[in-house]
Parts: sequence; structure tokens; C-alpha cells
Amino acid sequence: MKQQKKIPLRRCAGCMQMKPKRELIRVVKAKDVLDENGGVLTAGGISLDLTGKKPGRGAYVCKSAECLKTAKKAGRLERSLSCKIPDEVYAQLSLELERGENSEKDC
Repeated sequence: MKQQKKIPLRRCAGCMQMKPKRELIRVVKAKDVLDENGGVLTAGGISLDLTGKKPGRGAYVCKSAECLKTAKKAGRLERSLSCKIPDEVYAQLSLELERGENSEKDC
């Protein structure tokens, strides 16, 4: 008998519910670049990870505008990634959510 593959669960930063990883959008913070003394040369950038495979610290948000709004208002993404999230990343997230909603309507 074949064993069922385990589905990875992640917590949404907006609604705080555990959901399958594939149903969420990942926001990732790349590692900081350090010099030989351990000082930070360049801080790791924040970006969307639609594949779920980029290296770095990740935080997740449901594919819902309401969850994104809640996460932004409560500062949960900043807390999860321990840094300030640029407004461009929030704008990019909003665009991705709109794209996802439009493609679901086409089906």
C-alpha cells in the first residue's frame, strides 16, 4: 500500500490559519551579505516567491486581499521577517492577488 504524501502547512500572516503551502503566497527575505568581521555589507532584499523555492526566511499570506490588508495593518510580515517591508512589495502582492482573482473568474 502506497503511503500518502504529507502536505506541508504554513500559517497565514493575515488570518493566522494553518493552510497548505500551495494555497499561500510566500514573501521571502534573502540573507544579509556580511564582511569578514561579521558586519552587514548589504541587507537581504524582500521579494515575492511564487515558486516557494527561493532561499531565505519566508512568511506567508493567503491569496485574499482581506488577509493582506490585515497582515499589513498588524505589521505581521515585518515581525515575521524582522525587517521593514517596502511599499513596493505590498503593491506587488496586491497585483498578484488581483491577477489570481482574475484568472479564477476566467475558469
